[in-house]
Amino acid sequence: MKKDLPQSILFCCDHNAVRSPMAEGIMKKFYGTGTYVQSVGVENDLEIDGFSIAVCKEMDVELSRHRSRSFDELEKMGEDLGSFDLVIAFSPASQERALELSRYYHLDVEYWPILDPTGMGETREAKLLQFRAARDQIVSRLTDRFGGPHLAAS
Repeated sequence: MKKDLPQSILFCCDHNAVRSPMAEGIMKKFYGTGTYVQSVGVENDLEIDGFSIAVCKEMDVELSRHRSRSFDELEKMGEDLGSFDLVIAFSPASQERALELSRYYHLDVEYWPILDPTGMGETREAKLLQFRAARDQIVSRLTDRFGGPHLAAS
C-alpha cells in the first residue's frame, strides 16, 4: 500500500549496526531530503557492520560514516520519539521499545520483519549474499510502502 512520505521517520533494530542504518541510507538515497530520517538501536554496543557498508555501496549508498546510537542516545541528543511521524522497527525488541517509548505520542509504529543476516554464512561471499538479501528486503518494503525512488540523491 503506497502512502505519502512522512515528514520524519525513524528506523530501529537491535544494535543500529546492520538493518536500520541500511534503511536510513537507502531511504535518503531513494526519497531525498524531504523526509527527515534517522536510525537507532535498542542498544549501542556495536559499530556499523562492514558487510552492510559493502552491500549498500553496491547501490551507491554511503554508510561508512554512520555512527551507531541507541534510543537513549537519541533522547540525550534532544530528539524525542514524539518528533517522528513514523517509526519502523525491524526486530521484536526494537518494536517493543518503540511502542513503550511512544505510548504518550501520536505516531505510527510499524513492524517489518527484515532478515537479520548477522552470523549467517561461512564464507565472505555467503555472508554478502545474506546481507544483500536483507538489503533487498528493505528496498522492497520501502518501495511497496512509499513507491519507487523519487530521486537519486548524491
